[in-house]
Amino acid sequence: MAYSKNQFYLRRLHSLLGVIPIGGFLLVHLLVNHQATKGVEAFNKAAGFMESLPFLIALEFIVIYIPILYHAVYGVHIAFTAKENVGHYSQFRNWMFLLQRLTGIITFIFIGIHLWQTRIQRALGEEVNFDMVHDIVSNPIWLIFYIICLLAVTFHFANGLWSFLVTWGVLQSKRSQQIFTWVSLVVFIVVSYIGISAILAFV
Repeated sequence: MAYSKNQFYLRRLHSLLGVIPIGGFLLVHLLVNHQATKGVEAFNKAAGFMESLPFLIALEFIVIYIPILYHAVYGVHIAFTAKENVGHYSQFRNWMFLLQRLTGIITFIFIGIHLWQTRIQRALGEEVNFDMVHDIVSNPIWLIFYIICLLAVTFHFANGLWSFLVTWGVLQSKRSQQIFTWVSLVVFIVVSYIGISAILAFV
């Protein structure tokens, strides 16, 4: 009983962190990157503002790294232990659940690589600016990799919103769940457009 209760709270914390603050950070990060569509100076100015925030390292750990680490580790646990809800949800929802787990693993790997190419390089003395990102995505292999991973990230986020609202009891009826499936599709398309147009602007 105690184990089930702990799982209940751990799952809710996992779900909550996926939206707040991780989802919020994703949107801010993509909007900052999208400034690249306005030119080199616009992106460097936006990136410079983010870099100038007070207590940046503490903020990154509290708002980004620790929540992502917990969400990722517990998400991997869910991915390898959970079973499809064949009798409870539709076949479509079970496919979405499978894709959620797969994109979660891809996202986890991508975050690690992206951190190495940007934040860790910054710690080693490199400047996070337009040229840094341009040097990465000007390589066609990295460009394709980034686009594929971005789509995985945005799907995980958009579909995760559906899971979050179901987990927290907001979407209780089948009708509301069906409607929000379309809403999450719109979110996926819009956020993917913002992200991909930003990536291409660096090329």
